[in-house]
Amino acid sequence: MPSLPFEESEHRDRIARLRARLAERGLDALLCFGQESHYYLTGYDGGGYVFFQCLVVTADDRPLTLLCRRPDVAQARDTSLIDEIRVWFDAEGADPAVALREILGEKGLAGRRVGIETDTHGLTGRSLLRVQAALDGFCPLIPADDAVAAMRLVKSPAEIEYLRRAAALADDAYDAALATAAAGVVDAEVTAAILAAILRGGGDMPPAGPLVNSGSRAVYGRGVGGPRRLDASDLLILEYAGTFRRYNACLERSIAIGAPPAAHRDLHALVRDTLEEMQAAFRPGEPLGAVDDIHRRRLDAAGHRDHRFAACGYSLGATYRPSWMDVPPMIYSGNPLELRPGMVFFPHVMVGDPATRLAMGLGNTVLVTETGCEVLSRHALDLPAR
Repeated sequence: MPSLPFEESEHRDRIARLRARLAERGLDALLCFGQESHYYLTGYDGGGYVFFQCLVVTADDRPLTLLCRRPDVAQARDTSLIDEIRVWFDAEGADPAVALREILGEKGLAGRRVGIETDTHGLTGRSLLRVQAALDGFCPLIPADDAVAAMRLVKSPAEIEYLRRAAALADDAYDAALATAAAGVVDAEVTAAILAAILRGGGDMPPAGPLVNSGSRAVYGRGVGGPRRLDASDLLILEYAGTFRRYNACLERSIAIGAPPAAHRDLHALVRDTLEEMQAAFRPGEPLGAVDDIHRRRLDAAGHRDHRFAACGYSLGATYRPSWMDVPPMIYSGNPLELRPGMVFFPHVMVGDPATRLAMGLGNTVLVTETGCEVLSRHALDLPAR
């Protein structure tokens, strides 16, 4: 038996629900290029998506077929419920899209409506062009990016347990960061402490980051290469994911090095109060965009309209490199997505003024419940000084 991330019955149920969705949409099959889709449906846990890799799922119960490279075959067999594995071989002029067309032909899909996932890191622009060329005149391709993604939004009890484990690892990593951060320490040591805590705690390597920015870099919304030594008076902003069985729970915190000046304390209070109100807005039945309405209203009123992000967070789940962001959906004003119990999000508040280099960031992973939301971190939203 394969080593699956969930009970076989849960994977079988997901496959059955997807097939029902395809039939409702009049689709005869789906070309899954997202590794997240492969993992969610079948358990397949691999990295071959960085090349050309596709799972063919038909609306009926014909065998699930994976097209991949030779290095991925053993993992696909050992970790998944995939029925058939076909291999395309590296060679001058090799075109895996032609091999994909042959698979579709064998399944009787010529002239049939076939859905395709395109909003994924598993399908590069070059690969999409190859697929379109190979299937031109063979069958119509129908965009179906939400076929699996919409199913993944509401987490099962087993998925929620993985997310709780991931959140506990993120908390442990924050303890390690606090114990490491100090004046004179190179910020890479803080990064190492975060990753070591996650891995030693039984987690996986996160699919991105961690972001560990300080000094003038604190205004950046992304990580930056090259180490930096922390000054006697400094601000360190951390944003990273604790990861367990590919499921990610994010945490964002700010740490003062030395006594924080009044400007930092005031900005921290604004960011903290804004995040707390945003968290309270995660209620079933409410639109997701209402969370960003709070974010914008509070920060704009405080004079930070030009220093805030246009979106204040995103969905979380199981993802692969290069991002822990399981999007869509993003949390932006006007997003009509109705919140439902079992959805998991990372709302965060990041303010960075490039002119003054004043910055502050806080964020938590939250689980939408039947009555509101649960914050998955055990850590307070304070501004510790080191």
